[in-house]
Amino acid sequence: MSIPTSVLAELLKALPNLRPQMYFKSSLIALSHAMEDRVLAGSDSPLAIASFQRERFYRQEAHRYRRIAEKTDRVYILSAPETDFKSHSGVYETIAFDPTDAIAQEWHLVIVGEEYANCLICRERSTPVGDPSSSAMDNNRRFEGIWTFDRAVSCKAAEILLDRILHYRPELAEKIEQTQTKYCQILAPQTIRPEVFDHAAHPDPFVQRLVTYLQASQYKLLKAYRSIAAQEQKERLIHLMTVAIRESLDPEEVLDVAVEQLGQALGACRCLLYRCRETDRTATIRHEFLGAGVPSVKGQTWPLQDNPLFQAVLERKESIFVSDTLDDLRMTNFAQSSVLQELVQTVGLSSWLVVPVFYKNRLQGIIELHHCGTTHEEWTKEEISLIETIATQVGVALIQAEAYANLEDLNQQLEALDRTRYNLVAITGHELRTPLSTIQVCLESLASEPDMPQELQQVMLNAALSDAERMRKLIQDFLTLSQLESGRVEWNPEALSIQECLDLSLSNTLARKVKEDVPQIVVPVTSNLPLVQADGEWLVEVLAKLLDNACKFTDSDGRVSVDVETNGRGLLKVTVADTGRGIEPNRLETVFDRFYQEEGALQRTTGGTGLGLAICRQIIRRWGGEIWAESEGKNKGSQFHFTIPIVESLPKQKKEPAAKIPSARSRKGKAKR
Repeated sequence: MSIPTSVLAELLKALPNLRPQMYFKSSLIALSHAMEDRVLAGSDSPLAIASFQRERFYRQEAHRYRRIAEKTDRVYILSAPETDFKSHSGVYETIAFDPTDAIAQEWHLVIVGEEYANCLICRERSTPVGDPSSSAMDNNRRFEGIWTFDRAVSCKAAEILLDRILHYRPELAEKIEQTQTKYCQILAPQTIRPEVFDHAAHPDPFVQRLVTYLQASQYKLLKAYRSIAAQEQKERLIHLMTVAIRESLDPEEVLDVAVEQLGQALGACRCLLYRCRETDRTATIRHEFLGAGVPSVKGQTWPLQDNPLFQAVLERKESIFVSDTLDDLRMTNFAQSSVLQELVQTVGLSSWLVVPVFYKNRLQGIIELHHCGTTHEEWTKEEISLIETIATQVGVALIQAEAYANLEDLNQQLEALDRTRYNLVAITGHELRTPLSTIQVCLESLASEPDMPQELQQVMLNAALSDAERMRKLIQDFLTLSQLESGRVEWNPEALSIQECLDLSLSNTLARKVKEDVPQIVVPVTSNLPLVQADGEWLVEVLAKLLDNACKFTDSDGRVSVDVETNGRGLLKVTVADTGRGIEPNRLETVFDRFYQEEGALQRTTGGTGLGLAICRQIIRRWGGEIWAESEGKNKGSQFHFTIPIVESLPKQKKEPAAKIPSARSRKGKAKR
């Protein structure tokens, strides 16, 4: 059965005037070796009691105690067994104690001879959690206890240890009694003179200086280990950031790695990283690390322009640290201190560190570290320097990701331009070559056959004129789209009647298709529609092109309809629907691209340049409207919707009639189209 009371505690209880000191493991090794060497160098047979925490520590010193056993038959070794260590009587006595015994955390060596006595009784102290030097080296382990060569103290320590040995090996009772009689002539505590303790606290000056030197050296080593550990932590974080940047150009992934590693490495309650610019009024928290029991602020809006700490960071271009948010003067002296106090109360801040993320003096974001609760954190200069180094890496990562995104956009634009070039060549080649061939054949026939019948000559002329008109429309569409995209169109917005625009566009469509079989076209006739604010010429152009498209892709037995309604947001919605070929759902947006052909550039059953819908989109966007398409798929018809701003209501006495819409013929030849 284990004993919960430590030997050190029993010794201090028996001799309360003793004052324990702190020793590093390296110092204790030197002291214990010196005590053992004294036995090996002497000629007497002293009592030697050594207690090891674990069997592995004993195995390192076993050879020394075999030599000591040659000097004396009173050697006792205590250890917690791990493999083959056990209680045994051999060249010396071994005592295997329970690993749960209190002495499993202690280190003892007691030497009592006829002419001298030494005592080393120490208990290991636990290393604080988070100490960067805790894993640097085993020699950094620290012990608290008593080292002295006072006989009275040494004998009392030997008596306590012999009692512990008797507990585990009662069969040694007679030998232990003889040992106590011969070596431990214990003095009662009240008979020990005060100078004994002074002597114990201040042993031989040379030895004391040696111990002081060892302790000082160990403190220097500990400081060096801490510096190395901090540097290793810094390099590890930088390495992680570098790897994250190399493996992914996704800024969100890089920021997630940065905030997680910083929060864990620095033991912060909360670590935030958000992107922002100097002119932003607010920022949304997207990346967050949380400690245990700390509420999340992810997704919340963080004030910037009204946040004096943020403004101070921009002005100084350096980090700002508030160790105590309740007592710091900066939290109350700012004009907008109420914003800071509200933030502190909302998220429970006790300490606050704000580090800017700059790249070439351009703000990319902010890193914040929070400590919550009643305790306050003092971040060291080294830790703040580490965070600033990581902030620099984050800035580089964001710029690289931004450059990569811009490069991707440029590549997509180049691909789109390449597709446009290909379509332009294919479509113009087809659309120009076919009518030119027809015109050439007709003209050659008229020139080479002067005796051609009048009726046939008229057919040839009509075919040539039809294809010439087809070429004119192609060139006109090119010019129109070019002028719209370059912004060289002169707009004349005015209050218009949508009904008049519909009638005019319908008449233009029917006039162009007079010799073709067109589907049934249904246009609403209503007089209660509000006036719209648009350029009449271009509105008729949009309606005519949508009607022309609907008729082109709808069989003669199909139906084309126009519907007009208000959407309640100051806009009039116009829908041109048909029962024709329809559009695949994944191409509903693509149909508005330049030169887009549903059937391909060269395998088409209908003519056209693929510019009509692109022109419509440019026109409608110019007056602030929207255009979109809907379809359930192939052969299920399609609907094209667009919106026009409604004219604000005017008093009846001041309401003017709608402007008259010019005909399509009157618009031909205008300079700015």
